[in-house]
Amino acid sequence: MAEDQKKALEDIFRAGLKAVDPERAIRKYVRCKGDRLFVGECSYSLNRFKRILLIGAGKGTAPMAKALEDILGGRLTNGLIIVKYGHGMPLKKTNIMEAGHPIPDKTGLRATEELLKQVQECTEEDLIICAFSGGGSALLPAPSPPVNLDQKKETTHLLLECGATINEVNAIRKHLSRSKGGWLAKEAYPATLVSLLLSDVIGDRLDVIASGPTVPDESTYSDCIEIIERYDLINRLPKGVVEYFKQGAAGILPETPKGGDPAFSRVQNLIVGNNRGALLAAKEQAISFGYNTFVLSSQIEGEAREVAQVFAAIGKEICQVGLPISAPACILAGGETTVTIQGNGKGGRNQELALACAIAIDGWDRISMLSAGTDGTDGPTDAAGAIVSGLTCKRARQATLDPHAFLLANDSYSFFESLGDLLKTGPTLTNVMDIICMLVEDQKQ
Repeated sequence: MAEDQKKALEDIFRAGLKAVDPERAIRKYVRCKGDRLFVGECSYSLNRFKRILLIGAGKGTAPMAKALEDILGGRLTNGLIIVKYGHGMPLKKTNIMEAGHPIPDKTGLRATEELLKQVQECTEEDLIICAFSGGGSALLPAPSPPVNLDQKKETTHLLLECGATINEVNAIRKHLSRSKGGWLAKEAYPATLVSLLLSDVIGDRLDVIASGPTVPDESTYSDCIEIIERYDLINRLPKGVVEYFKQGAAGILPETPKGGDPAFSRVQNLIVGNNRGALLAAKEQAISFGYNTFVLSSQIEGEAREVAQVFAAIGKEICQVGLPISAPACILAGGETTVTIQGNGKGGRNQELALACAIAIDGWDRISMLSAGTDGTDGPTDAAGAIVSGLTCKRARQATLDPHAFLLANDSYSFFESLGDLLKTGPTLTNVMDIICMLVEDQKQ
């Protein structure tokens, strides 16, 4: 792959990242003027509140909190946010606690219990401003008794491994939680609650972002049982978890708060950034580079290997007949794929997608592609994703690497590490799912 192609792919990706910078997103929607706080189309008289509390959880909440501290100034009483290890930053009044993600840990449990304690002490004279982003689910792990943290960790691990969608994973999480699925709003009532959300889910569903701590939950215990049966987990999950779901479905346990609950009468939920915004900014960057650019969708999901086949097919179609757009072309898409793990290798959904695409476009030297997570972390690795081209497999064979064998072993990280094709950004402090960028160069190049 030519260095200019690789640089173009990275520059297009980073333009998308810049558009969903959490500080920038907050400042776009939140401002203070005199004694009034404006949040989207709503406004609040700050004089009627005795205290203003800032809480939140997620990979992007530290910069969100920084922007909110600057906007609120001396009006802010205090705060607590929970972030993934390595995702913190210095703040003035807001305490930051770092915890485990994607598998929850005891630090996350302690942090969530402290957050819940602060919320429970609030009254109708208090304003709670929440900042939530991707990762919030794992970072708010306080389980509903009698389920314990170890059982919840094992459940989360099995769900992430089986290929379940984020909506399915979060339905389970909400029903094992004391804070998610609307429970945080329930605990905060009768305080006024403003929830600012950086979306990392397909379709920007409010009840799925961070598992919807401040949003009515549409899922049920019966849905949870259907999910674990669908992925053949009924005999693999901790028995205590399965029994918990059965009791819930039988009406023995209270359901998550639903629409119409008074707790939501004092809640405003507002999305301040999403994948679509990142894609539109990436599109502008690609156009400035001279590419005919087409945004395919911000709602891509499914098995990473299968999605890769679709992108490869689009790239070949552009090469052969100039459809759906002519070269030089840039195809952009976003969303979140899944991987059903069968091997013992190391990687993530973006690296797996890139490897499968590299195999599919082998020999098509006009095609190159980047697939990466906007949070800078792809699966349990230090890479955001990977960059490939029609020459990737040729280079691999020259290095005596078998791309098919690495794909079968789910070992995309080792494959790309050997070739030097991993994309490493470090923590980006934002998270709006993934960005896929495919370039098809003109015939002359």
